[in-house]
Amino acid sequence: MNLRPILTLAFSALILNATKAQMAPAKIDSLANLALKTFDVPGMAVAVVKDGKLLYANGYGVASLRTQKKVDANTLFGIASNSKAFTTAAIGILVDEGKLKLDDKVTDYIPEFKMFDPYVTAEFTIRDLLTHRSGLGLGAGDLMIFPDSTDFTVKDIIHNLRYLKPVSSFRSKFDYDNQLYIVAGEVIARVSGMSWEDFIETRIMKPLQMNGSFASYSRIKNTKNYIDAHAAVDGKVVVIPRNTSEPTNAAGGIYSSVHDLAKWAVMQMNDGKYGDALAKNIFSSTVHRQMWSVQTPLPSGPGSYNTHFAGYGLGWFLNDAKGYLKVSHTGGLDGMVTQVTLFPELKLGIIVLTNQQSGGAFSSVTNEIIDSYIGDTGRDWVKVYSDNEKAGMAGAGKVVADVWQQVEEQKKAAVDGSVYAGTYHDNWLGDVVISQKDGQLWFVSKRSPHLSGQMFYYKGNTFVVKWNKRSMDANAFAMFTTDENGKPLGLKMKAISPATDFSYDFQDLDFVKTK
Repeated sequence: MNLRPILTLAFSALILNATKAQMAPAKIDSLANLALKTFDVPGMAVAVVKDGKLLYANGYGVASLRTQKKVDANTLFGIASNSKAFTTAAIGILVDEGKLKLDDKVTDYIPEFKMFDPYVTAEFTIRDLLTHRSGLGLGAGDLMIFPDSTDFTVKDIIHNLRYLKPVSSFRSKFDYDNQLYIVAGEVIARVSGMSWEDFIETRIMKPLQMNGSFASYSRIKNTKNYIDAHAAVDGKVVVIPRNTSEPTNAAGGIYSSVHDLAKWAVMQMNDGKYGDALAKNIFSSTVHRQMWSVQTPLPSGPGSYNTHFAGYGLGWFLNDAKGYLKVSHTGGLDGMVTQVTLFPELKLGIIVLTNQQSGGAFSSVTNEIIDSYIGDTGRDWVKVYSDNEKAGMAGAGKVVADVWQQVEEQKKAAVDGSVYAGTYHDNWLGDVVISQKDGQLWFVSKRSPHLSGQMFYYKGNTFVVKWNKRSMDANAFAMFTTDENGKPLGLKMKAISPATDFSYDFQDLDFVKTK
């Protein structure tokens, strides 16, 4: 007996049944409001696209605790690293136009580009810029762009890559980075003859009629409908300064709404096509296949959705979920986190944007909606992520509390802080000055003013730096190295809390005392 037609019919019926269900608007409203309350998020926007159409879009809560303005489907959020897929789309457009190839060497377009290893420099391709397999560690160099306030330019960032030491072999493993997407943005600028921002707005946003979106915060015009950033400071969620770093735009600078991102999602799931009868292309299907093919493998396990593979494509994370291809990305900036999730075979897209730093909010809303479409209901994702966050915070909180207990116990120790005073130089972050004032040591970075704070004695030659900008939530150890006479020679650092955002890459710093 030929079982193929029978199996095909059964499989078709399974897909049909799995995709019949959709979460009712009222259920999404209830879910989103529950997530806001559970994760203490001031505002959120959610959109669902299905079969090439915007099925649902709404806003919840407030754009700002300061203004109390309500969120709607057109409220602009910083989408952070979801901008990376726009950068890869721009590269794809240039590939289609024959202006570059993915496997061209970066030095063909940026001759001054140099990595720590000369071999890596010579072999580094455009594709390598987009796939997080450079050999650099997680978030390497991010202190040049994070926290906001640094004076590093794109030129500086490209120059300083040569000082960042690899932690793995070239192309051997995945470690997420931002700096190389900034380089990709510069490639786009040099090849196209226009800025990355102009290219994104004219070649992608304008054709898709993403009329309310902008390539960076500084370019927002004709609207006041955008969010403020929020984070917990001393246990209370408040408005915090937004990140407005212009050099980071190609890695995470775009401001958009769920209404506009729905158009972007539909185009992605239509293989780059858009418009009436899908008669126009942003990029070709050939390029799109590259974007949605695994370039860098990632560890995978069955998890909640019986996953068999995972990897990073070009600007997108890729995995299977209950037999379907899942294409997704998240993004995070100071006080805002976002997620875009696509199921191309189901023509399903889910976009969740928030104005607080809790990933549990967007994850729980996204997963509940996914479950309704694939027929995998029964889990309370809000509770799952809430429990996980509480457990993680409790664990990290204990680590931090133990450190501060040690600091408290050392207050009576006779420590001559003046011994450690001086200027310390790191090749890529530049100078920091350790000074003593009124018997207290202070840490001040010359090129990143928000990296300033009071230093407290911990033990041995180690101090704790408590940053003045409390929303950073990234206090760090400052570990002095000394000669045989106890005279400081240098300084290394690392984050105290295991929950510290990876972009505080203190571990990559290696200061030498210069005076």
